[in-house]
Amino acid sequence: MVKLTLIGAAGQIGTPLSLLCKASDLFDELALYDLVHVPGIATDLMHIDTKTSVTGHLPDNSGLTNALRGADIVVVTAGIARKPGMTRDDLFQTNARIIRDIFSEIATTCPDAFCCIVTNPVNSTVPVAAQTLKAAGVFQPTRLFGVTTLDVVRASTFAAQALGPGTDPRVFRVPVIGGHSGATILPLYSQAEPPVNLDEATLAGVINRVQFGGDEIVTSKKGAGSATTCMAYAGFRFIKAVVSALNGEEVTEEAFVYLPGIEGGEEVAAELGVDYFAVRVVLEKTGAVGVLPVGELAEGEKRLLEVATEELNVNIATGLSFV
Repeated sequence: MVKLTLIGAAGQIGTPLSLLCKASDLFDELALYDLVHVPGIATDLMHIDTKTSVTGHLPDNSGLTNALRGADIVVVTAGIARKPGMTRDDLFQTNARIIRDIFSEIATTCPDAFCCIVTNPVNSTVPVAAQTLKAAGVFQPTRLFGVTTLDVVRASTFAAQALGPGTDPRVFRVPVIGGHSGATILPLYSQAEPPVNLDEATLAGVINRVQFGGDEIVTSKKGAGSATTCMAYAGFRFIKAVVSALNGEEVTEEAFVYLPGIEGGEEVAAELGVDYFAVRVVLEKTGAVGVLPVGELAEGEKRLLEVATEELNVNIATGLSFV
């Protein structure tokens, strides 16, 4: 029996993500929570011919508690979205309060759940969640993840687009480390498998596009939203990895984690001078069991890493100071 609770299920990420979860048939129970609309979304999803039972919960009558009770996986997409001209820092005050309140309830109701945070700015909201769980005495670093999978998806997608028509992005595996905003995102094309053969100028453009791809969508939508359907796709990819781990498989995926709390992470944290960082994480049934080393970097990647860690430490401090 696997129960997934999706918080923020009526939003522009949460709704398509709930559809992917219901259609996958990976779950016995899918509990949806939001401030509005989720009972109707649950009813709608229950017309789909998979075995997953779907329930919708509003704030009334201890709705959040009921949605979280017994959850094996909690995915948080709740929060306001970016608008044109808005940075992830602009999002912070509102979304940090939302994360703090949600994780205060998680600490009481399902502290052993795998918790996956989509809510931006991830570089700061994950530390807020960690501090909230720490304050309650239930922080398990091996079960708290900032979902950065969209950066990985973009890294292969944009490389394939640069290589030309007919190139399948799914053949590429490009590690992406750092954070989940702008210059903190570092795609390691020097470690791509198979190699991505682009000239220096084109590759620099692809890296920039991976880093600032969110701005591309915000601009294109003319204020009507940010990355939503692609984020739902990427979020579901990470959720599938967590389910595979819970089923006893060993899976490796990138995620933004508290390094000192995971095997091998303390060494990476000391090397980089940062405690929270997106790296390749080995997942098993008990959670994250290991962090893979960053590995050898090209000279250009080393310079970008310095920029990323400097900005990331500021983002992390912002999150830590909130709680």
